[in-house]
Amino acid sequence: MIFTSNFKTAGHLSQSVAISLGVPRGWTGRRYARLAPNRRLVKIMDPTTFTRLYKSEVLDKLDPMKVIRDLGGDDFIMCCWELPGEFCHRRVVAAWLRKHTGVLIEEFIPSHKRHAEWLRGLKAGGDSW
Repeated sequence: MIFTSNFKTAGHLSQSVAISLGVPRGWTGRRYARLAPNRRLVKIMDPTTFTRLYKSEVLDKLDPMKVIRDLGGDDFIMCCWELPGEFCHRRVVAAWLRKHTGVLIEEFIPSHKRHAEWLRGLKAGGDSW
């Protein structure tokens, strides 16, 4: 499964990949800088303007299938800073990947039964988290 989340919720999991410009202090996890918005984009407060510019300046230059392969195939969590429900580029990425690949990418909620089962399955398979 592929998810989005924030560092507070999922940053401790080995499947987490930072797609933000900055990362938490002490971050030792993976990073995928190609999806990180630059400083100018981060300062844009209007979601419509941000989305339009982020798509044209970042996403339109990437191959969605390559992004999925680079991030881990089908078991990863794209992380950045914003809390669930707040506007965030990770959900723009999720919508872009869905549009171009058909893959549904949900916001990771550890208490959600299916999400918890995914984690248990990874743990049973030997993945440490």
